[in-house]
Amino acid sequence: MSGAKIILVDDENELRHSTAQALELAGFEVIDFASAEQATHFAGFGFKGIVITDIRMPGLDGLTLMNRLHELDRDIPVILITGHGDVQLAVRAMREGAYDFIEKPFVTSQLAEIAARALEYRKLVLENRVLRAAAGQSDDLEQRLLGRSNPMVELRRKLRTIGPTDTDVLIVGDTGSGKEVTARALHDLSHRSSKPYVAINCAALPANLIESELFGHEVGAFPGAMRARFGKFELAQGGTILLDEIGSMPMDVQGKLLRVIQERTITRLGSNDGLPLDVRFVATSKTPLEANVAEGTFRADLLYRLNVITLDIPPLSERREDIPLLFMQLLTEAAARYRRDPTTVPPQVLTALSERHWPGNVRELRNAADRYILDLGLPFIETASEIDGAEGDSRLADRVADFERGVIESALIAHAGSLKPVYESLGLSRKSLYEKMQKYGLERSRYLPSEAEAD
Repeated sequence: MSGAKIILVDDENELRHSTAQALELAGFEVIDFASAEQATHFAGFGFKGIVITDIRMPGLDGLTLMNRLHELDRDIPVILITGHGDVQLAVRAMREGAYDFIEKPFVTSQLAEIAARALEYRKLVLENRVLRAAAGQSDDLEQRLLGRSNPMVELRRKLRTIGPTDTDVLIVGDTGSGKEVTARALHDLSHRSSKPYVAINCAALPANLIESELFGHEVGAFPGAMRARFGKFELAQGGTILLDEIGSMPMDVQGKLLRVIQERTITRLGSNDGLPLDVRFVATSKTPLEANVAEGTFRADLLYRLNVITLDIPPLSERREDIPLLFMQLLTEAAARYRRDPTTVPPQVLTALSERHWPGNVRELRNAADRYILDLGLPFIETASEIDGAEGDSRLADRVADFERGVIESALIAHAGSLKPVYESLGLSRKSLYEKMQKYGLERSRYLPSEAEAD
């Protein structure tokens, strides 16, 4: 597979170098890292390779790395290197999505065999995605950016159009609305998907080190600079740089960033030599930057450079029809994460969720799903007993019908309108499901992904 790589992560330098060398001699292209944090920049939805990681490392361990990678793409094969005492942990990781594991000390040829199988699996996954897209089937965007509302349909259309280009993009949206998810999707849809994706939180950069963090420095560039250092821009070579909350960047650094975007070169601190920079810039902001320009806190010329294309992420308050679908999806993810059984959601709860403002948007809704699956309740929604009490005067048959309708609707939402898993999970025949959907006025088209073809 052209462009296929093995990312090898191990904090033991000697073992890592010897393993990387042996895999390269076996014909694989290997990138090795001493820490898991570095590896997260290289692997995403479009990554053509696999990851081999030690299970126990300081900081970010192998299991946490696997979980982070699977949040980006659940089909990235992760092979775990374990010690003798970690075998049970590795077996549990296999149940949670690890591709395979190998126990130390291992024969490199055995690891090479596992890696070859994993790469072939990854190749098939990516080929199937291309085939599904060519056939007009739903792609991963519909899972990442869920919703049937017009704003979300339009957002996904724009992403599919501009994702494969090299155009710099500005993403504007409220806190928790999905700006980072959108940025990552842009990277994964581009030809840069196999290259690094480096996210920079502009609000968290230390003021006295911001230039060194971004541009890097040479030995002696400033007191304490005992060795040369790559900056984040240089680490992203060939890939995508996310400038998160760019409105927080100091004015003096904005001028230097403008020059980088214009010239696509960087100069390390303490150096006079420019380095060519091949990256795509994606910036995010909670508010339109025009207001910052008017206040004198953001450069107008930098804004004009960044907003060649601006993507507006709608808040949940502007797409309330998406909230039940989103909540059920987040509930499914929470159930898997906390190892809880899936649960149905009464229609009264879904209605209450849809009517809420959600100032924290999808992030806040995700927290609500976590609370619900853990039986911690939702403080802004009546308890089940209170709901039942309020309906004490209704006839039993009506209450049973309401419950049945809610169960069917929850299943339709959970399975995106696909009828077979709905009637199988509910123990109904296809005919019975159709009859009940007709009885309760449940139209299948309401639950289908907007761009998907009907079964």
